Order: sequence, then C-alpha cells, then structure tokens
Amino acid sequence: MLSGLVKDKHGEALPGAGVYVSGYKIATVTDNNGRYNLPLKPGNYDILVQLIGYKALNKNVVISDKAVKLDLILEESITQLAEVTIKPDPNREHYINMFKSYFIGTTPNAEQCKIINPNVLIVDYDKETFKLTVKTTQFLIVENKALGYRIKYLLNNFEYDGKTRIIYYEGFPYYEDLKGSARRKKIWEQKRVAAYLGSPQHFFRALFHQRATEEGYIINKLITKENPDRPSDSTINANIKDLTKAQTGLTSPLTIRTGDSLNSWIKIKKMPRALSILSRAPIAQDTLVHVENESIRSINFTDKLYVVYTKEREDPAYANRIGLSIARPLDMPDYQISTITLQVVPVYFYENGSIYNPRSMLYAGYWGWEKIADSVPMDYLPPAGLEGKK
Repeated sequence: MLSGLVKDKHGEALPGAGVYVSGYKIATVTDNNGRYNLPLKPGNYDILVQLIGYKALNKNVVISDKAVKLDLILEESITQLAEVTIKPDPNREHYINMFKSYFIGTTPNAEQCKIINPNVLIVDYDKETFKLTVKTTQFLIVENKALGYRIKYLLNNFEYDGKTRIIYYEGFPYYEDLKGSARRKKIWEQKRVAAYLGSPQHFFRALFHQRATEEGYIINKLITKENPDRPSDSTINANIKDLTKAQTGLTSPLTIRTGDSLNSWIKIKKMPRALSILSRAPIAQDTLVHVENESIRSINFTDKLYVVYTKEREDPAYANRIGLSIARPLDMPDYQISTITLQVVPVYFYENGSIYNPRSMLYAGYWGWEKIADSVPMDYLPPAGLEGKK
C-alpha cells in the first residue's frame, strides 16, 4: 500500500487532488483530510498529483514488500491563478499539427485521436537548428476513439530534430476508459489486443520471461561495416581538388563528362561510408538478456537489433509511406520489422515491458511509426492465451 498526505507549502491539507500512477489506469482522489491510498504491486512507479491552481507534481517511488508512506507538497501555479498574456504566433497551428503527427502518429488509429486542450501546449520552433520542442505544465488530454482511451499526458519534453529526423519525448501518461456500448467496447478490446501485440511493450515483456520466440519474435543483428570500395574522405577530396585545378586551369569553366576521372571521383564521394549487413542467425535470448535482480533485466549489444514480429503483417498505411520501411531479404514476407539502436548502455527494463531510461534507445521501422495513438497502459494484459497465438 502506498499512502500519504497531499498538502501545500504551508502544510495545509489539499482535499480533492487527483493522484495517478503514470502509464497505468490506477488513480485515486485525496479525501477531506488530504489523504490518499493506492494498492500497488512491488515495482518502480511514477506518481502524479494534479489539482487546479497548483503545478502538477511527479515523484518516483519503489514499492517492495512493505507499505510505503509518501507525503506530497504542491506548489501554487502562478500561470493558472493569474491572467497570462501570450503573444500570438501565426505559425502556432502549423507547429501543433507537426507535433500531432510526430507525437500521436500517422497510423489509422491516430486518425481517430483528438487533442482536447491544445492551449496547454508550450511550443517553440528554432529556425536555425530546425528543432521543434513542446512541453506542458498541465495534463494534455488526448481522446483516442480507436482504442477507447482518454489519455492525460504530463509532457516533460518533446523534441523533433528536422536535421536528424529523430523524435524524442518523455512524460507521464494516465489512461482512462472511454464510455461506450457493449458492442463498442468489444471493438475497442480487439483493437487494444492488436495494438499491444508486436509492440515494444510486448517485446520487452516477452524478453523478461524468455518467451520472445514463442510469442512470434525473431531477433537478428544488423551489422554496420565500413564500405571497402570507398576511399577515405581525405583521398577523395585531394583527388577532386587536383583534377578540378587541372580541368579549369584555375580560370576556365569546369565541365564534367561521363568517363572523366573527376566525374568518377565525384561519384565515389556519393558512395555510402558504411554498409549494413543482416545476420540472419537468431540471437539467443539467454545471451541477450541479463538478470539484474528479481524485478529488473538488462540488454546490451553492438550494432543494431533487427526485430521481426511474425504474427502480424505490415499495415498498408505503413508500407505506402516513403522512407519508413526497413529493408528486408527478398524471401521474407511483409512481417512487421523494427530496429533498435542503443544510445545509453545497458538498457534496464521491467516485467511489464517498461524501460528505465526512455532515452536509452532509438526505434526505427514499425516501432518508429507507431506512437501514442497505438499505446496501451503498462498494466494492460491481453485475454489469456492470446499473446502467443495472434
């Protein structure tokens, strides 16, 4: 049991504060004395507290086999209590649309998602670095009519780098079920199963239990090697410089003809510096996964993991998007394929499939396409027996 008192900086109890468990569907409200109680299984949790007129607060807590007491102090929000004058940005709507596509996604499920309160988004775009950053001090509310969730997301940081095309975000989501008819709930459950199976959450949960192969995953390596046919940049640039001087005589116009040595060196310069080679030898789970303790596992590897989910095919909407698909052998069907590149090592993960440091990995391919619109709570479990069957 996690319990405690929510109060302000003067020590006054705050009744009616919402206390949420990030990533889950677990929440409660403080009573008239500002007290709360949350029954939790052993694990690592981020606790969120929100009350109108106060800044949203998050605290990390580790639950073992004993009750934990955690008192929480909220700070008044000046921006919520006073009138704020915001200078109009003529490009704000454009940047919010960019944010939607990179944060919520562009999948069929994303088409049925709506941001209820875009006014809470604090948006900045740096025209020199081509970087879009977004954050919130209040919950961003996303209504997902495809999966039947109302998601409250306290967005700590969102970044899109227009040069590298890398998207990164971190924050604290809380999931609530939307109301619907029995028929609608049945459709939502089917779509939730489809969203969960084949996801990173499912993959790491399967790895934790050494069941990735049984649940439809093939794990290979994508090995990057230097291109042996491409000389060094210094050699290429020196030859181009010498041949340019020779052809121009330092004064006459430069002409490049097919077959010229200069033309050949320019083509060489465009050759890729590295080549990616797929090793189709399956990586054994017991060599990939290391047991840290009863509740934490870790992975560490070189090159990239090439993860194939064989129990679901690519969505046509993904296959038709240029620049997203991962190259595959000609004899491999259109299974969902993703790659994992490590940024911080090792990567620690928990039984429910959650990652300790969300910035420790980069996803590409199918996992790079699916975002918030295709997410389910961390305590989601598909109907019994479905994980290995699809």
